[in-house]
Amino acid sequence: MNVKNINESRLLNRMEQMAEIGAVNESGVHRLSLTDEDKEARDLVKTWMLEAGLDVDIDKIGNMYGRRKGKTDNAPVAFGSHLDTVGYGGRFDGSLGVMAALEVMETLNDLNFTTNIPLCMVNFTNEEGARFAPDMMGSMVVAAETSVEKAWNATDLKKSNTILKEELERIGYLGNTNPVLFRPAAFVELHIEQGPVLDKEQITIGIVESVQGIYWTRFVITGEANHAGTTPMELRKDAGYVASQIAAYCRQLAGKYSGLRTTAGLIELEPNLINVIAGKATISIDIRCPDKQILEKAEIQLEKFTYECSYGENCEIKIRPLTRVDPVIFEIRVVSSITNSARSLGYTTKKMVSGAGHDAQLMAGVCPAAMIFIPSKNGISHNVKEYSSPDDCIAGTNVLLNTVISLSGRQF
Repeated sequence: MNVKNINESRLLNRMEQMAEIGAVNESGVHRLSLTDEDKEARDLVKTWMLEAGLDVDIDKIGNMYGRRKGKTDNAPVAFGSHLDTVGYGGRFDGSLGVMAALEVMETLNDLNFTTNIPLCMVNFTNEEGARFAPDMMGSMVVAAETSVEKAWNATDLKKSNTILKEELERIGYLGNTNPVLFRPAAFVELHIEQGPVLDKEQITIGIVESVQGIYWTRFVITGEANHAGTTPMELRKDAGYVASQIAAYCRQLAGKYSGLRTTAGLIELEPNLINVIAGKATISIDIRCPDKQILEKAEIQLEKFTYECSYGENCEIKIRPLTRVDPVIFEIRVVSSITNSARSLGYTTKKMVSGAGHDAQLMAGVCPAAMIFIPSKNGISHNVKEYSSPDDCIAGTNVLLNTVISLSGRQF
């Protein structure tokens, strides 16, 4: 394989510029989907795409595409990630994949290299789901796992009168293209690991063979707010108590099944006062597992428990599924291309399962797909302390470049 390398300073400079948009706490980034900060990031990437000579398009869910012509007009090899972050997150999660995709295009321009089939870089909308549910929304609509109309009607998780479609219009990224028309020949996503394995084992490149499934569910418990000092325990309708029991049961479930991970990451009480019994509680549960059968069993048992606990406390409960993404095994041809590229560059490698959900997980239902991981220092992510070294960012982008060249010459 004829190895090619990126322009390192250009990649790192652009990553630094992107990190300044929504910058918080010295090294962190707060850039929620479809906010003014997201618009600024999108506008900058769009400018860079145009300067690189790419044909830019925006679809109806706001996904951004930058297409580079090939020798033929066949379906493109696609690659990219997302620009939105969680609240007070890091500068590498998602952004690395978009900046690397742009650098691949720029490097090919520098080399005057034309691939056999076209290439397309992508910035997916609302991957994080930190402002609108579900997460991975842009790729989910592309994969036809949900309709664009349903996605348009999603409301801000903290401001129910804020509608996603209106925010797309407000920031100027409500496009006209039908997302399900995007059908690339293959898809590759470069991402930070967001876990400790590569950093701990001092391995440069993770070759992601699969992604575990993710179920998000919101439980809304309605009881009765009352005085904390005068209401006997046996007469209470304590929504807060039910929420706490659900959180505790989730932890028990994780100990019951191998590979299952459960998190009660969001709990809200109303009126949220120290001397008032909670009349309403909202708890959102994140369940993940690489085994679909275990994932489904855990969900059934969790729902059964929530009903029993709620009725036992004389409370009402409503259950709302937010995200349902099944485990995915990536395409061996794409995995092999990543492996060969990494080894030809002399990097150490490790085959991995992703614990986090990614757009590539949805794209695997559309076309052959796989992922490249680079180390996250101490396994920290979704945190302002998130860090991946310049050398690792460069390594991952070099692997992406050579993988894209390899895939563009293959038959799918």
